[in-house]
Amino acid sequence: MKRLALLLSLAAAPAVAQEVSIPHTTFTLPNGLRVIVAEDHSTPVAAVNVWYHVGSGYEKAGRTGFAHLFEHVMFEGSRNVKEGDFDNLLEAAGGQNNGSTNRDRTNYYEVVPSNAVELALWLEADRMGGLLDAFDATKLNGQREVVKNERRERYENAPYGALAETASAALYPAGHPYSWTTIGSMADLDSASVEDVSQFFRTYYAPNNATLTIVGDVNAARIRPVVERYFGGIARGAAVERPRIPVPQIQATRYITREDRVTLPQLTMFWRGVPRGHVDEAALDVAASLLTDGKNARLYKRLVYEQQVAALTSAGNGADLLSGDFSVTVRGKQGTQLDSMEMAVDEEIARLAAAPPAAAEVTRVVNQIVTGFVSSLETVGGKAEQLNSYQYYFNDPGYASRDLARYRAVTPADVQRVVRQYLTGKNRVVISFVPTGKTELAAKENAR
Repeated sequence: MKRLALLLSLAAAPAVAQEVSIPHTTFTLPNGLRVIVAEDHSTPVAAVNVWYHVGSGYEKAGRTGFAHLFEHVMFEGSRNVKEGDFDNLLEAAGGQNNGSTNRDRTNYYEVVPSNAVELALWLEADRMGGLLDAFDATKLNGQREVVKNERRERYENAPYGALAETASAALYPAGHPYSWTTIGSMADLDSASVEDVSQFFRTYYAPNNATLTIVGDVNAARIRPVVERYFGGIARGAAVERPRIPVPQIQATRYITREDRVTLPQLTMFWRGVPRGHVDEAALDVAASLLTDGKNARLYKRLVYEQQVAALTSAGNGADLLSGDFSVTVRGKQGTQLDSMEMAVDEEIARLAAAPPAAAEVTRVVNQIVTGFVSSLETVGGKAEQLNSYQYYFNDPGYASRDLARYRAVTPADVQRVVRQYLTGKNRVVISFVPTGKTELAAKENAR
């Protein structure tokens, strides 16, 4: 059993000066289920959070969208829980629940009054061990239609909704598990059989491929036998290996134009970044924030505040298990030529490459990152999610203090170096979304 001795103290000092950790204990059941328990008696609530170590990045070409499909199917009843009762029982107890899927994992969580923790654990165990007992073609078809409708609403009919699929296909070679989105393709969803989906569940939704985190008003010693009672009898599955694929490089700069039912043209530029936990991840995060995070950020100040030619700017350093993507988005005002937006982005990146940012700029951004992290731990649900994330990516739920140390150590020279190494003069994907019939607004190769 592992115990973290340091205490999370949010009131003793400003967030930027704190040493942050989440006290917890861990144990592993004989069937391989990893369990993390963190006591927090400040309020009479608790979170139960399960991470299954499977996301769309574990899928195969022709069988996409299964992880996200199960995000829906898992709420439709199991061996001892009738369809609809999962939500009904939790709501009657005063709790709430949900789930989410990304490239690397699928999670399910409940936040309940502390006297309903056992109910949440029983419900999670019943669907982990008994979902297929209640799974049939009717449920598959029903949830398949729900997912397809979600795809229409979020990807096909939403403004700029095709960006994620367009970018994924352009940034990664065919067959790479990041070359498709978590929603999957219509064709793959339509062709999935009950046996296809059931086999996916048997492979990935086993206790040895999951981590259960319990955070809140619970007693760690008393909750362990409850976990053993409900989860201990679930059979271990076959060992699951994480995908091991070298980070692919962007082979050539590409310009892509998409017409959409939008009023404002939008430019998004992507460069290859780094995977989660890479030594340069923190400095790239800081670089992204320097460009667009806050009214004093370089691109925001230039394009939105001073020149008033853009409606919004955003940047991000998406670091995942297998790879990473650094992106900058600028949404111009009506009629804006996106070539000018691309030029502005290039110029601000070139400024960072030519001279390191001021120490005060870096300090401001790092303080924002640290404060945001501490704020995310103000709820039991936030703590549970963070513990599961650290267990998955770093095999250490107590990684918080070392994680923050990475950001506090970033220097202006680090930011300049990563901008030069990953952005300046590197191949990229440039995607323009323009109003239908206005392709002349798109950014174009050799326009400058």
